[in-house]
Amino acid sequence: MLVVSSATMPPISHVSADEAVAHITSGMRVFVHGASATPTPLLEALARRTDLEQVTLYHLHLAGDVPFGRPEYAGRFRSVSLFTGPALREPVNAGRADYLPVFLSDIPGLFLSRGLPLDAALVQLSPPDRHGNCSLGTSVDVALAATLSAPLVIAEVNAQMPRTLGNTVVPLSRVHATVTTDRALHEHPAEAETEVTAQIGALIADLVDDGSTLQVGIGAIPDAVLARLGNKHDLGVHSEMFSDRMVDLVEGGVITNRRKKVHPGRLVTSFVTGTRRLFDFVHDHPLVEFHPSDRTNDTSLIRRNPRVVAINSALQLDLTGQVCADSIGHRIYSGIGGQMDFIRGAALSPGGKAIIALPSTAKDGTVSRIAPALSDGAGVVTTRGHVHWVVTEYGAVNLHGRTLRERGEALIGIAHPDHRAELQRSLRAIRHFT
Repeated sequence: MLVVSSATMPPISHVSADEAVAHITSGMRVFVHGASATPTPLLEALARRTDLEQVTLYHLHLAGDVPFGRPEYAGRFRSVSLFTGPALREPVNAGRADYLPVFLSDIPGLFLSRGLPLDAALVQLSPPDRHGNCSLGTSVDVALAATLSAPLVIAEVNAQMPRTLGNTVVPLSRVHATVTTDRALHEHPAEAETEVTAQIGALIADLVDDGSTLQVGIGAIPDAVLARLGNKHDLGVHSEMFSDRMVDLVEGGVITNRRKKVHPGRLVTSFVTGTRRLFDFVHDHPLVEFHPSDRTNDTSLIRRNPRVVAINSALQLDLTGQVCADSIGHRIYSGIGGQMDFIRGAALSPGGKAIIALPSTAKDGTVSRIAPALSDGAGVVTTRGHVHWVVTEYGAVNLHGRTLRERGEALIGIAHPDHRAELQRSLRAIRHFT
């Protein structure tokens, strides 16, 4: 458990959460810090305001209870997800909230340029150091740009928020109202491994060479990959995020970051989400650097690292290689995030491998995730021109440099056996061969 000494801290003027959010007025455009850094006490206080109308809340994935998504708050608050988490899927698809499709790397520029102007930012910060500087803790991503561009910054200063290093600083003098808390951060424990995710993890681990630079997301498949990298050497990390499994590889000496060209010797990320173990690991860790997503996800920087292995997920693929990762048909499920940033960066990296990983089926095996065509309304996150490696539990294929017919045949080869015959018939009909 991290312990933050108060001996050298400048005093913080304390107000209640209700007093802090009293600064928010109707019609404002407000950023909300996300993931483990979601400032829940501020959101709860904001929801208690019955005098507000048409307040727009911009955010990435939010953790914990998200009251403003409920039907009774319609008209008072309008959520705009820049990446849709579980709490906002139903409101978005019911029309009570919006989804803004955007590359994670582009969001800081939208805030800073006032292309998407903010009036206020609600964030969660670490306690200040002896210089009066707080950090954005577990999530720098787009939050730093929000605090720099919003005229009004309201912060929960949480004694349990780790102080992270890199480009994470928010001077306490920048904050207009602070609420001090000492509460546990929202945690995201690892998902249980299944036979399918274990097989996918093993196939991807075989594609990871010594000296590779990793980008991974969160979930059962990334965890399954990381669990099988213990025999690798001198791996590096340049990722938009990571979770607990990465700590095992650092402590086991597998991740050294020695061979990286960008921030060598440093593990680079824009946010983390996981358990208390992870939060303690990143607290004041001099070899872990947090940077905004316009840097971590900058393709021109990603490609400079050697052997970048980017592991990203998909909800559906068509037989040409088009990747849908943010929706199930018209129903929004997640977001674009950093998939395209890293898929392209890995493809351009010397010896890099851009990987899309997914189970072969959905709905207890009744639906093939590899389909003749994407579902009506499905969004293409990664184009067929960008896709390289595709991995299911039935194999790994590289589509780069293959024709449409060759791609279709390769993807059918890693589809679930129960669906291959129908996929083959569809491919023949589409490509006009016998």
